[in-house]
Amino acid sequence: MSLMQSWSRIHAVQAARDRRSGHSVLEVALLSPWIFFLFIGALDWGFFSYALISTQSAARVAALYTSSSNANAADQATACQYVLHELRRLPNIGTAVQSCSGLPVIVTAQWVDQNSNPPSADRAPASRVTVTYQTVPLIPIPGLLPGQLTITHSAEMRIRG
Repeated sequence: MSLMQSWSRIHAVQAARDRRSGHSVLEVALLSPWIFFLFIGALDWGFFSYALISTQSAARVAALYTSSSNANAADQATACQYVLHELRRLPNIGTAVQSCSGLPVIVTAQWVDQNSNPPSADRAPASRVTVTYQTVPLIPIPGLLPGQLTITHSAEMRIRG
């Protein structure tokens, strides 16, 4: 093989490599919106998951307090304080929210038994706490994730003593 043939073969390989090098830039340009939406979706999903877990925990803690006695069963003011303490790390609660009478947080505590509508789970005297929390507005992904969620969770516990 002559020097000229080797040189032309090297040149042909280099030319083929040069033609393919623009493909990766084009692929990244076409896929970057999808990658961006996946990142935003994962971020939104994390906020929503944390809000769901926090709301569930807040309802449970408030129900634990209200189930301690008949006198505490419908104590919405103290149940609100327990709920706010549990939700303090959520972005739109912090220390600014002091009441639970309107969104982003609504708390209701009630005494329930077999005659209530709906009755308690085992028809024994119980306390039912319902917590409604509205998340911060996030970036919606049409068809997959809404921009904002309103989460409602109830917890019921039999009254002790």
